[in-house]
Amino acid sequence: MNEEQSVFILLTNTGTLFTRMIQLYTKAPYNHASISFDRELHELYSFGRKHPSNPLNGGFVKENIETGTYSKYPNTTCVIYELKVTLREVEKMKRVLNIFIRSSPKYGYNLLGIIGVALQEPVEFSNSYFCSQFVAEILHRSGIKLWNKLPALVTPNDLRTSERLRIVYEGRLRDYRPEQEVE
Repeated sequence: MNEEQSVFILLTNTGTLFTRMIQLYTKAPYNHASISFDRELHELYSFGRKHPSNPLNGGFVKENIETGTYSKYPNTTCVIYELKVTLREVEKMKRVLNIFIRSSPKYGYNLLGIIGVALQEPVEFSNSYFCSQFVAEILHRSGIKLWNKLPALVTPNDLRTSERLRIVYEGRLRDYRPEQEVE
């Protein structure tokens, strides 16, 4: 049973102070990564702000493109990628994701991990992740290897460089329509 399914990776730039600080260093257009199992992005997960107005309280979050942080920053820009995977790989990813969901209160944001990326030295804690580390961890634990580096060193920009990812949309997040296709 090798039926193909799609997983979606959303990269965003909200324009927040934190994002602008990261962008000064990375020079990358997008500095936040999330993963979804549906084109509509209803089931969207990442590590980020738990409350839109408090950038210091971060951890595992179920995001919503119409409420929460994204509603506070209506000019958020994004790129959405589609990754074709097998049904078995999706099942593995959802099992890993369910571990995060069940244990969500114990997870924190790995701010030191971002510094580790800058130094090319992985900084890992058992219950802390930053956004792209989390997306890479979900893929890695499911047997999907898109890069030759540890999840703790994967950046949102690395997600843009994988040849297995196909752009389905780029523009303002609030203008995204799931039925749209980039030609």
